[in-house]
Amino acid sequence: MKKLKAGLFLRVIIAIVCGALLGLVAPEVLVRIFKTLNVLFAQLLKFIIPLLVLGLVTPAIANVGRGAGKMLLTVIGIAYLSTILSGFFAYACADSVFPLYLTAGELSSDAMAAREFAPYFDIKIPPVCDIMTALVLSFLIGVGIIFTGASGLKRAFDEFGAIIKLTIEKVIIPILPLYIFTMICEMAAKGVVGVVLGSGFKIILTGIILSICYLIIQYCIAGGIARKNPFKALWNMLPAYLTAFSVCSSSAVIPVTAACTRKNGISDEITDFTIPLCSTVHMCGSTIKLAVSSIAVAYITGTPLPFAVYANFVLMQGIAAVAAPGVMGGVLMASVGLLESIMGFSPEQTALVMTLYLALDGYGPACNVTGDGAIALIIERIFKKKSDEK
Repeated sequence: MKKLKAGLFLRVIIAIVCGALLGLVAPEVLVRIFKTLNVLFAQLLKFIIPLLVLGLVTPAIANVGRGAGKMLLTVIGIAYLSTILSGFFAYACADSVFPLYLTAGELSSDAMAAREFAPYFDIKIPPVCDIMTALVLSFLIGVGIIFTGASGLKRAFDEFGAIIKLTIEKVIIPILPLYIFTMICEMAAKGVVGVVLGSGFKIILTGIILSICYLIIQYCIAGGIARKNPFKALWNMLPAYLTAFSVCSSSAVIPVTAACTRKNGISDEITDFTIPLCSTVHMCGSTIKLAVSSIAVAYITGTPLPFAVYANFVLMQGIAAVAAPGVMGGVLMASVGLLESIMGFSPEQTALVMTLYLALDGYGPACNVTGDGAIALIIERIFKKKSDEK
């Protein structure tokens, strides 16, 4: 998995560079061929996203079980709260700072339509259902499995989820660099790729800074609750941050995260329970990365983004992200449908969000795992205190 993630990052960078260079000199017939491939992949993506939600969210809910302990529910509740708050934090900050160094509407539909490249053909692949239907159905079936004990149905959805994971890892993820290549190539042919690349650097840097600021806030709150020095606790988590940044994975660095958490005085019992669980349910860094990318794309393309619409997106994305970390690129894949169904993004805007999200993937997982240590501080304080009282 680590090799796959490192390889994906390299392929995305190569795709961006090659697409930008080739688009400047490619004849129209070649750009239209690439546009055809782009449209076909976008249709495949629309088809697979509801199935991904059904295949991953349903088993995730069913696996909680009726007998879930208080600690399990507490960790999941705090992780979800942290995830959605990170999205609102990113919105408040990005909405304030982007007007300072990004130009509103510089990639508007009028600018993008200055030179249009039509695909040679367009095959429609209608999805089985829309993304909201898939989410509601996942909850209905997942909760139903918990209360009825339908082991056969649960096993069926576990196996269906395994098929979806395999499809994502073996088909969708390997094709992503080609998808980004075709989009960048078309933008270069239209003469707007300079805007994309110039703005992209500023957007990514903004995401990194906001994720670090959010970690500081997390540890100040957790340190206050646990009565520990927040900055010392955050410093102890630095090896986990740097490791996750380099390997672009939350689950791959669980041993490092656990070792750093123990340095903060967290017991083995709490560490061994909280850190592996948070690696799959706590996605604050990935949410900040996705939020910053989507807000920036909405801003530079001149798309209005009311707070109510964005809030709906964050709340739904937090749920979808819980089940997705087991799949490479799962958080992004689970959110693509929400970008289009809730925020009204076009396939081109969604592809641009995906490019910004994947261009520097490491800071999302790095923020995720470091934030796991903050949750461990809170859980230690709550349940260690109860244990001592008993």
